[in-house]
Amino acid sequence: MARKRSLNLTEAELRLMDVIWDRGPCTVSDVADALKELGLAYNTVLTTMRILEDKGFLQHVKPVEGRAFVYEPLVGRDEAGRNAVRYLVSRFFRNSPELLVLNVLNDEDLTARELGRIRKLLAEDAK
Repeated sequence: MARKRSLNLTEAELRLMDVIWDRGPCTVSDVADALKELGLAYNTVLTTMRILEDKGFLQHVKPVEGRAFVYEPLVGRDEAGRNAVRYLVSRFFRNSPELLVLNVLNDEDLTARELGRIRKLLAEDAK
């Protein structure tokens, strides 16, 4: 039986997905090469990509030419981000998006420019 699709990505899974979202369909070697500064073994990348496939984030196809499977995303970066925010809201903010937004607005690291942009978006949404 297939593993239930998880809406959350681990840090390691997110690093691999970032490569695929940025580059498009990739082989395991493509992803390993893109992350070579991390010193990840080919088998580690392969295992993580198989986990991502089991979770429903990736699918692999066999190209007409060549032997290596090509992995392509089934979930886009925006959808994965929305799922992560939903999880965050449910886990830490009692299912209240308002509490999340208030927490962000009270963050001392928020710049005046960021705050202005948020205000503008809220004003546009209120129209």
